[in-house]
Amino acid sequence: MKLKENATQKKLRGGYYTPQKLADYITKVTLKDEMKILEPSCGDGSFLRSIKRILNDKNYNIEKIDAVEYIEEEANKSEKIIEDIENATVINDDFYNFYVNCKDKYNLIIGNPPYIRYQYLTTFQREKQSQVLIKNKMKSNKLINSWVFFLVACIELLEKNGTIAFVIPAEIMQVAYAEDLRKYLSKHLSKINIISFNELLFEDAEQEVVVLIGIKKDKKSECLISNCLYDNVNDFIKNYNENNLNYEKILTNDKWTRYYLNENENNVIEEVKKDSRFRRIGDIGLVNVGITTGNNDYFSLDDNYVKKYDLKKYTKPLIGRSSQTHGLVFNEDDWNKNVNKGVKAYLLTINEDVDVKDMSKGQQEYIKIGEDNEENKGYKCRIRKKWYSVPSIWVPDAFLLRRSNVYPKFVLNGIDAVSTDTMHRIKIKEEYDNKKILLSYYNSISFAFTELCGRSYGGGVLEILPKEAENIMIPNIDDMDEQNVNRLIGILDENIRNKKDIREAINVMDKEILENYLGISPDIIIMYRDIWKTLNNRRMNRK
Repeated sequence: MKLKENATQKKLRGGYYTPQKLADYITKVTLKDEMKILEPSCGDGSFLRSIKRILNDKNYNIEKIDAVEYIEEEANKSEKIIEDIENATVINDDFYNFYVNCKDKYNLIIGNPPYIRYQYLTTFQREKQSQVLIKNKMKSNKLINSWVFFLVACIELLEKNGTIAFVIPAEIMQVAYAEDLRKYLSKHLSKINIISFNELLFEDAEQEVVVLIGIKKDKKSECLISNCLYDNVNDFIKNYNENNLNYEKILTNDKWTRYYLNENENNVIEEVKKDSRFRRIGDIGLVNVGITTGNNDYFSLDDNYVKKYDLKKYTKPLIGRSSQTHGLVFNEDDWNKNVNKGVKAYLLTINEDVDVKDMSKGQQEYIKIGEDNEENKGYKCRIRKKWYSVPSIWVPDAFLLRRSNVYPKFVLNGIDAVSTDTMHRIKIKEEYDNKKILLSYYNSISFAFTELCGRSYGGGVLEILPKEAENIMIPNIDDMDEQNVNRLIGILDENIRNKKDIREAINVMDKEILENYLGISPDIIIMYRDIWKTLNNRRMNRK
């Protein structure tokens, strides 16, 4: 596709080529006799090499092979690969142009579409790709990557009962913006097989990918899905057997990470969603992003800077990262500990009504330092009425870590602290007891839903966004006596402050809250513990 010139070629082209042995095996399990084949973004020809090898080994009658590549140099490489294959053509063009003019339908569409972010597409590309998505009853927004367009357009070009086999980002499984795409796939495909890997295939991209193999519907029917997880490409090649796949009906299109679970586990997930003993975090309050300063280095201050420039008057206590929360309730002792350690424990919060002329000499000097260093010219700063006045400074009741490792901490705010956007801010409705809401999060069911609602990245990182966090299910313990609540919070707090294995405390919470207080059966609790373990291990094992 035609690309902008102000970013790296790899980012612009989405040019992360498929490992040859992976391309070989995907082709081996999908290529059959009497096929018309399309490779919509052939690059330097990984899949074309695979196709050629199979045709050299088997006496297949292939009706035609069309391969599309925008970049002329890469198209020339691919053309040399297939120059001796009859009815094989490489088209040096934008795939959109090919798609619009294509009159054929294909039995196999195979490849690795480019992963080009919205901001790197031209205006023409954005407009035309959006038209294709909207035509297929999907929303188009600035989060959507070019591979989504490729996938939808190629399914349109697929013959009934034809096969599509793509290497695509794992985002398809777990991000909210891909929900429309998941609905589209379940409507148009009869079977979907998602193949995932513990190891990253494209290390320099830090992009987790999956292989999607789908069969286009020939009539109205339910869509079945199967998820397979392998350590790496070698493990996939050694152990994959399409005849032994376990397919199940698609119950939901919100996130497909749940299809790493078995049917019974998916059923108990649906049961808890309908159970009156549970509710969503979004039912008890608002989850919002932390404060976006536009320049954390400038607006986050340590004690020395606060004193040197007389800034105490214009600051609030700050939680900058998870390690600074210490326990279950962030109190004054925790904050003072951070101050004494020399961390940036203050946030500069100058109201826009304050005039620089009314500030002390030290305060004016700090503003001037920012301007001399051109901190005021950063995007977020320069669009403000006064560049040094950070908006949306409100004090939350609690914090939830945005990105985490083992689990996201949910912490009560004990001293009117604020946070940057490393933490989400939670405002709990007045009718609820904050301590009971805090306690209700720490159990295997809520931790399992946190994994289901969030999304994972290479290295085992779990990220959860505000709207996703609002869908986490928590038990209703409004009527639990205060003495018991304080006792259990004490157990949790001691565990977290002493950096013990969180599972020890969760076992206690499961017994006391889920089993004894709510009456959840031990079998269901064990099943949820296994769900949490399965999803947690899957991302934590990502190498």
